[in-house]
Amino acid sequence: MAMIELGFGRQNFHPLKRKSSLLLKLIAVVFAVLLFCEFLIYYLAIFQCNWPEVKTTASDGEQATREPVLKAMFLADTHLLGEFLGHWLDKLRREWQMERAFQTALWLLQPEVVFILGDIFDEGKWSTPEAWADDVERFQKMFRHPSHVQLKVVAGNHDIGFHYEMNTYKVERFEKVFSSERLFSWKGINFVMVNSVALNGDGCGICSETEAELIEVSHRLNCSREVLWWLQPRLVLSGHTHSACEVHHGGRVPELSVPSFSWRNRNNPSFIMGSITPTDYTLSKCYLPREDVVLIIYCGVVGFLVVLTLTHFGLLASPFLSGLNLLGKRKTR
Repeated sequence: MAMIELGFGRQNFHPLKRKSSLLLKLIAVVFAVLLFCEFLIYYLAIFQCNWPEVKTTASDGEQATREPVLKAMFLADTHLLGEFLGHWLDKLRREWQMERAFQTALWLLQPEVVFILGDIFDEGKWSTPEAWADDVERFQKMFRHPSHVQLKVVAGNHDIGFHYEMNTYKVERFEKVFSSERLFSWKGINFVMVNSVALNGDGCGICSETEAELIEVSHRLNCSREVLWWLQPRLVLSGHTHSACEVHHGGRVPELSVPSFSWRNRNNPSFIMGSITPTDYTLSKCYLPREDVVLIIYCGVVGFLVVLTLTHFGLLASPFLSGLNLLGKRKTR
């Protein structure tokens, strides 16, 4: 009787062991793929980006001085989804992508200042106070940064509305969170941040207000450096288009449109890296992981797991064993 009981015990043990082995394999594959696609792939992509080289010596007569270099990141159009248009899965996926990309870039590249050029939120132009507070809280979590890194944000049309739907409440609500700073200077470099939504308007009051702000900033620059009468930028960076393009104003002042930072707007989001001195600058683009590549990896792994499971239970012949059997038949002929 003892032998019979032991025999039954062994027969029941082997299927259980096989199921446990399969489960461990599935868990290991799923964990490895999630680790790669949700964490490591961002390091792999951004690790390939380097700060562009810029000339750091300036001649002042017969004397040459070494100029400090400011490392600046420029990104745009994050479009954090709101309570009306964003599906929870879409919101979760896109915001996780931007959070991992931003945090990885901070860790690997160590920028000194980060500029976000408009359309931080997707529904800021009509969101309720409660929804606005929730959007701001999520933004602050996603784009958290060390105290030594400056984060500068410019309003976009999705944040405060187009020129015909802007109002004082929306502008003040935005500036209460992100400051109303118009002029930012660091290492002898001046950055002027302009709400370009107002420049597109047919409302004379808004245009006059914007012009007055520009005049005030230009006077502040004139007082500090005594070289400018009006804003004469050497470079203009803007958002809104979701794509990269370059135009030259007056044939000499370049304007570069910064691509969207979100998978929701581009399959291959990116940001701009700038090495800037008081007299020179150099820019380069850093690409984030492509969304289609991540989806292809996931689909491929799902197919592999299905084949592995069917093969394990004998519902599908193992490709490896089938190949060996075929090879054996050919040798016996």
